[in-house]
Amino acid sequence: MTDVAAMNAWVVGTPGPMASEPLQRVRRAVPHPGPGQVRVRVHVCGVCRTDLHLAEGDLRPRRPQVVPGHEVVGVVDEIGAGSARFSVGDRVGIPWLASTCGRCRFCRAGRENLCLGPRFTGWDTDGGYAELAVADEAYLYELPASFSDVEAAPLLCAGIIGYRALRLCELPPGGTLGIYGFGASAHLVAQVALSQGARLHVRTRDLEVRALAEALGAASVADSYAPCPEPLDSAILFAPAGELVLPALEALDRGGTLAVAGIHLSDIPVLDYQRHLFQERTLRSVTANARHDGTEFLRLAARIPVKPTVTEYSMDRAADALTDLAQGRVRGAAVLVNP
Repeated sequence: MTDVAAMNAWVVGTPGPMASEPLQRVRRAVPHPGPGQVRVRVHVCGVCRTDLHLAEGDLRPRRPQVVPGHEVVGVVDEIGAGSARFSVGDRVGIPWLASTCGRCRFCRAGRENLCLGPRFTGWDTDGGYAELAVADEAYLYELPASFSDVEAAPLLCAGIIGYRALRLCELPPGGTLGIYGFGASAHLVAQVALSQGARLHVRTRDLEVRALAEALGAASVADSYAPCPEPLDSAILFAPAGELVLPALEALDRGGTLAVAGIHLSDIPVLDYQRHLFQERTLRSVTANARHDGTEFLRLAARIPVKPTVTEYSMDRAADALTDLAQGRVRGAAVLVNP
C-alpha cells in the first residue's frame, strides 16, 4: 500500500476501559464510492456519546475495525455510478442513519426510523474519524450556509436526535420541560424548546455545564436528583443513566411524557407504579430518526438560530476527545478537525 492509495483513520479496536486504547490510529485504503454513493473529503467530525459507547464496549461494532463518527461535514470529491444528487465540491453532512431497507412494513409506512434492516454510520459502515468517507447520497444532508463546518457537525446527530426527542416528549406550547444530562444534544434542543416558549429546568451532575444551561435561559439548574420547582409537562433523559428514569418520571405532572434519548442506557431500577407511572405518565424511547426529522431540524436551527457550543480537537487527538467526553470535560459538543 502506498501513500497515494492510503489515508489516515481511527478504528475501534478491542472494547474495554479507555486506558486500553480501544481507538487505534491506522493507515487505511482510500475508499471509492459505489453506485448511488459519493465520497466526502472530511473537514470535521463531531464526537458523539455513541462513539464512546463503542470504544468502551457498551455497544459492539458491527464490523471489524470500523471507523467511528457520524457527524461528518465535508465536500464531495468523487461521485459513484448513477449518483446525481450532488456535484464535486458540494458541502454535505453525513449523519447517523446510513441507509434503510425501504421494503419492510415500517419503511413502507413512512417510519424508516424503525426499519428492520437499517445501517448506521460509524457502526455498520465506516464513519468520519478519517480523511475520507463514503456514503449513500440519498441519506446525506444539505447544510445551511449560516453554519460553519464546526458548528454544523453536532447538528447532524446531537441536534437531530434531540429534536426528535423533543417531538416525542409531547411538550405543549409554553409548557415546562425537564432535561436530565446536559451535553451536546441537550444544549441544542434546549435552544429549540426555549425559542418555542418553554420553561426549562436542567438537571445534571456536571458542574462545568451548569453555567451553560443558565446562560441559555434555564429557569432552574441543579443536581440530577434535585426536585424541580414545578411539575413538568415533559422531560427528556439524555444521560445514559437508567437510575435517572425514576426521578424524571416522578417530576412529571399528570399526563406527562418522559422520552429517553440514547442508544444505550444502564439498567432502570424497579418502578413504583403509583409513584412513578400512575396518572397517565408515559415513558418512551427514542429510536434513531427518519430523514425528514433531520431536514426539519436543520431548517429550524438556521431560522432560530441555534448556536452550538463547540470544543475543537485536531483529528489526531480523537482518543483524547473521547476520554474528555467520558470524564465530563467537554462543554457543549466536541468536534474533530482535519488539517
